[in-house]
Amino acid sequence: MQIGSNTLYDIGSNYTIKLNEKQILVVEDDPVSKEQAKTKETARKKEQEEKKAEESKKSASPEELSEDEERLVKDLASRDSEVKAHEAAHQAAGGGLTGAASYTYQQGPDGKMYAIGGEVSISTPSGSTPEEAIKNARIVAAAAMAAGDPSPQDFAVASSARVMEMQAQQQKSKEELQKQEGQDVYDKEASSSNTQDAKQDYSPFNISA
Repeated sequence: MQIGSNTLYDIGSNYTIKLNEKQILVVEDDPVSKEQAKTKETARKKEQEEKKAEESKKSASPEELSEDEERLVKDLASRDSEVKAHEAAHQAAGGGLTGAASYTYQQGPDGKMYAIGGEVSISTPSGSTPEEAIKNARIVAAAAMAAGDPSPQDFAVASSARVMEMQAQQQKSKEELQKQEGQDVYDKEASSSNTQDAKQDYSPFNISA
């Protein structure tokens, strides 16, 4: 079989064998394959460096952070404490009417998660009696305003609780009035009945001599 001068034999990713003009076998670098290998090696090294940098960032201690990063970590830690104290105050004041606290988190430059927002659910049962409804409304209002720095949502919840208390007070007053009116009617009817029973029928006597 005749081998032409341009025939190539691939023996790897970096080298090829070809015949030169004198039909002598030589081994030389293949520019295309070599460039591809170089590109792959560069990409591999870059990937390793990025991975190493990410791991280093996650495990970085406060001393290894920049001044701006340290300041941000300090602010996040302070915010975390404030948020959790705020929600704990709601829970403590709400008693059995409050649920578990839920938080919104943000990751700091040190890799830790910090709470930057939170909320506590609180139920507002109407109560089986006006007195019970008034008691529940006062608990809800106290729980909403328990934190030292109430949020707009806290004010809104407290306002709703006060409306509920006012409605319960009105219902209580109405029932008391109805009860009093019923008692007055009963007393009046009882008094009228006693008066009728006390009356006697005096018929004239016929006296004959």
